[in-house]
Amino acid sequence: MLYAILCYHDEDVVESWTKEEDDAVLAKRHKVQQALVDEGRMGPSIRLVPTTAATTIRASGNEQIVIDGPFAETKEQLLGFYIVDCRNLEEVIDFAKRMKEGESCTFEIRPIRIFNTGELPEKVEVAG
Repeated sequence: MLYAILCYHDEDVVESWTKEEDDAVLAKRHKVQQALVDEGRMGPSIRLVPTTAATTIRASGNEQIVIDGPFAETKEQLLGFYIVDCRNLEEVIDFAKRMKEGESCTFEIRPIRIFNTGELPEKVEVAG
């Protein structure tokens, strides 16, 4: 079953990390992910650019309003997510706990339904 592991954290804290600190977190997570990668059950890992780059579309009556910035002011922001194929909720919880070990972020796990797999080219331009 496919699950999304949504990663929440204080964006200012994460953005303040040095490259070495950020690399250390990702390296630790890669070690945990390797078993699922080897079994072909690890989907994409996505990091969202800061919420200051967000655009929000809200409905107001019959109008659609486009607003710069995130939907709501919060202490934690959705910073990225992982897509994994796990046998059940217990397996994905164990996986997420191991990735989160030693970190102050919050992981939210949600089962996924795919409506359309999409077709991105193998090489896509990503935000820096």
